Amino acid sequence: MTDSGWAFDGEPVALSSDTVTLVHGTSFCVCGSNGEIDGAAAQGVFFQDTRIVSGWSVRVDGTAVEHITTVTPDPFRMTFVGRGRSRRRDAESTLLVRRERYVGEGMREDVLLRNFGRETAEHLVTVHVEADFADLFEVKEGRVRALGEHRSEVAEDELALGRWLDGRSRGVRVRADGAEYSPSTLTFHVVIPPKGQWSTCVTVQPVVDGEAAESIFPLGRPIYESVPFQRARHWRRAAPVLRYAGKPALAAVLQRSRQDLGALRIFDPQRPEDIAVAAGAPWFMTLFGRDSILASLMSLPIDPTLALGTVRILAHHQGTKVEPNSEEEPGRILHEMRFGADVSLALGGSNVYYGTADATPLFVVLLGELSRWGIDRDQVATMIPHADRALEWIERYGDRDGDGFVEYQRATGRGLVNQGWKDSWDGINFADGRIARGPIALCEVQGYVYAAYLARACLCDDFDDPAGARRWRDRAARLRELFNQRFWLPDLGRYAVALDGDKQPVDALTSNVGHCLWSGIVDEDNAARVAESLLAPEMFTGWGVRTLASDMGAYNPMSYHNGSVWPHDNALVADGLMRYGFVEGAQRVATAIFDAAEAFGGGLPELLCGFDRADYREPIPYPTSCSPQAWASASPVHLLRVLLRVQPYAPGRRVWLAPVLPESFGPIALDGVPMVGARVSMEIDGDDVRVSGLPEDVELILGPAGCCPDPEGG
Repeated sequence: MTDSGWAFDGEPVALSSDTVTLVHGTSFCVCGSNGEIDGAAAQGVFFQDTRIVSGWSVRVDGTAVEHITTVTPDPFRMTFVGRGRSRRRDAESTLLVRRERYVGEGMREDVLLRNFGRETAEHLVTVHVEADFADLFEVKEGRVRALGEHRSEVAEDELALGRWLDGRSRGVRVRADGAEYSPSTLTFHVVIPPKGQWSTCVTVQPVVDGEAAESIFPLGRPIYESVPFQRARHWRRAAPVLRYAGKPALAAVLQRSRQDLGALRIFDPQRPEDIAVAAGAPWFMTLFGRDSILASLMSLPIDPTLALGTVRILAHHQGTKVEPNSEEEPGRILHEMRFGADVSLALGGSNVYYGTADATPLFVVLLGELSRWGIDRDQVATMIPHADRALEWIERYGDRDGDGFVEYQRATGRGLVNQGWKDSWDGINFADGRIARGPIALCEVQGYVYAAYLARACLCDDFDDPAGARRWRDRAARLRELFNQRFWLPDLGRYAVALDGDKQPVDALTSNVGHCLWSGIVDEDNAARVAESLLAPEMFTGWGVRTLASDMGAYNPMSYHNGSVWPHDNALVADGLMRYGFVEGAQRVATAIFDAAEAFGGGLPELLCGFDRADYREPIPYPTSCSPQAWASASPVHLLRVLLRVQPYAPGRRVWLAPVLPESFGPIALDGVPMVGARVSMEIDGDDVRVSGLPEDVELILGPAGCCPDPEGG
């Protein structure tokens, strides 16, 4: 294990249950529910993967404010309400303290004191500030070190804190009207008349290599005119609406999904037209190849432009050369982008790490889905060369030994050992618990490649290239045949989760094979046994499908990847079950995830522990889950699409719809679903299905179907 964050595949520091998070773009704040920031508890304000505030405390007359409540009207703003301590033991406090915090390109905090007493009140208010400029990975992994030269400079109108390290600098400027500045504290002498109030605004402005970030909450302008407010307002207005639902909790879960996905959007200032989705808060507010692709794919019914922005940004950073430190290779799609100085040094000056086996084929799959969903034809056409470069990577670099399968093995000790979605060090293991050794060919990655070949064939259909379509379908058919020969374990009646470095099947029973159902690579003759194993008691908890069966050697329901339940994993499992006609199984998995979301108050965490529902009446949260997390937030949206069995095919001007909603969901009505270039409404009440808003030239087919034939002719 090195100091590089890329090689860290353990757990992040656990945040306390009293912790709250604010996010906007790639900036975020982790603090206590009272608004205080304790750097020792992995809290802080982060900008470009650097902690620019590691300590923040407000005191009135030298005493902490008594916390009353916390209100979160938007993901980027939070209100902390408290009261000052009474100076008399026999009297209640008459001093209200309200702090309105806004996060984005730094931080702004509006502080208001209101005197409800009948006498003039005089108070000494202080704001104590600390800034260690630690790299996000250091904070997340609990290994913060004092590095470089730290300075604190006091001017008449600001407090400037900074760190100089290896020729680079990070800093903050802290300012407020009416403040007196010392090396770590802003002080205010406050006089408030009876029934009156006093206020000030404290701003924290990041500075990178002497360049100050532009404030997005500028003073002198109404806060409601700021960019974050405008973006949030537009998101709420443009998103589809669940007009009614027979199950009220369904509406609450989907509304929370919409809210969380809006909070996780990231905006490229150099490419403002491209909006992507970050992986999750608090530690992954950046672009992740696999996570961003799957989350935006699952979010298509809310906003297809998230998927388009994700594809465009990933294409912009697609690999062009062989670079072992970052594992960049021509055509490869990135795993993760970071901006902290530590990571840049670890990767030889790069801020992009490419160590993933699955993002590259999934990139092609997402582009195919965008075409089917109805994104502008010209936009799709500009991305096809990038898809072809991704497919070249699959066959030249992904299949490193020419056996027909994509394998992975990290190029240096800095990289991730496992490079599929189960990327913890022990995530791939045999039935007896032994760790698989690389190079490793994962079963689901072969499924993604199969789906990528079919997606490229569909794109050939869409752009009048029948010869290309036949060629890619032939490749898909050959891969499917080879996969079923090498990965199917007839004695066990299941697929291997992987082939190890000796080409031996890794025989553990895992949820990965559910992704193979989703991609369609599973042979129809084996599908029933796969479905049966996924829904067996060893795998299905009642809250979802486990990542690893309970009778496997490495099973641990409290582990990250060896027995836990992941919502996004289950969304793909349910989709795969539905694809092969196992409707009741898909309904069972979907209902379990919706029940878990309801139990968590509407918002799904990244993962939950894999305990059986019969043992615990409520789902048990995993201690270090991200929340909100992109693909968890998108999972309910995708599951509803699965249950509606809705599939648009914009190039062919058709939409299939064949709802199989569980009876408990009752009737539902959806308005404003974006597809095939229109806003579509759907009303489903049992067998009564009504659709409006489709363009006149689009045919509605009430029945299950696909839009692009499989190589087997399905």
